[in-house]
Amino acid sequence: MFIGILNSVVNRPAPLGPFVAAMLVAAAPAGRLAAQETNAAAAKAEKPPPLPLHQIEGNGGIFSTLSAYLVNPPRDGEPVGRPAVGFAYINLGHGQNLEAFTLTETPWKRLELGFGYQNFELGDLPTDIAHGGGPAINNSVSLYNVNARLQLLKEGEFEEKWIPAVTAGVHYKNNQGIGEINEQLGGALNGIGITSWDGEDYTLYASKLLTFLPRPVLLEAGGRATKGVWNGLAGFTDSYSFLFEGNIVVFVTDRLLLAAEYKQMPNDYTPTPLIRKSGDWWTLDAAYVVSPHMTVAVGYGHFGGVLNHDANGVWGITTKWEF
Repeated sequence: MFIGILNSVVNRPAPLGPFVAAMLVAAAPAGRLAAQETNAAAAKAEKPPPLPLHQIEGNGGIFSTLSAYLVNPPRDGEPVGRPAVGFAYINLGHGQNLEAFTLTETPWKRLELGFGYQNFELGDLPTDIAHGGGPAINNSVSLYNVNARLQLLKEGEFEEKWIPAVTAGVHYKNNQGIGEINEQLGGALNGIGITSWDGEDYTLYASKLLTFLPRPVLLEAGGRATKGVWNGLAGFTDSYSFLFEGNIVVFVTDRLLLAAEYKQMPNDYTPTPLIRKSGDWWTLDAAYVVSPHMTVAVGYGHFGGVLNHDANGVWGITTKWEF
């Protein structure tokens, strides 16, 4: 629905002599064939819309949840896909902000490689710790995400329209900074069950586009095995949690999309007044396809307890550029 139809140009010849006209009639089939081949090549080379978006950890998805579709796979006739880059900013309130720089490359039609760098500003948490008689701690942490996702099934594969796209992923996360904060706090994070500064998530997602409704609706659901506290932004525990996440997307127009997300979060640590119990995340999002290369999205959400505050009324913006 996103790829435009190429306009054909009809040329009318001026009156010609019978001999020239006969030559043109004889050459017409070859001319039509050449034009069809040119149009077919142009259609193959035309870029599809820049969907899905970049999720904040460096995967194809929405804001916090994923998609079974891959970002910018190879176009017909191309040996490898082209990269996509993105940036996201989320304001959690109380001086807590998250900035994310994302990069994906889909070298083959079924494999997506992604990277996400996140800078998490801790807001007034260091001040609250100091006011309580605690030590000074760093003001931020950095989380590095390295992702690999394999599309096990393409949507409609085996000529069966009911088959959804299905993608499995492995995601390595490394937190630079939370270990140092643990040392500054005298091992307090270890004491509540946050024992590691890196870990791996495993995901399995299915996506299905419903086209029998007045406007297309995309349903995406998946599971995640994780040890991460707030996606790893506060470190990792010793045991895995198996959680549900998913989203629904409505194509209001071919360029405007509205989405809702839900993401379960684990609670395998002992909450304290300054490290609150995690709450499940949900967001409402609007995305706009600016061009065949660029998307922009805004979101509003409730994240429950994050560090020393409830992060409800969260807002953010994300953008992605596909080459």
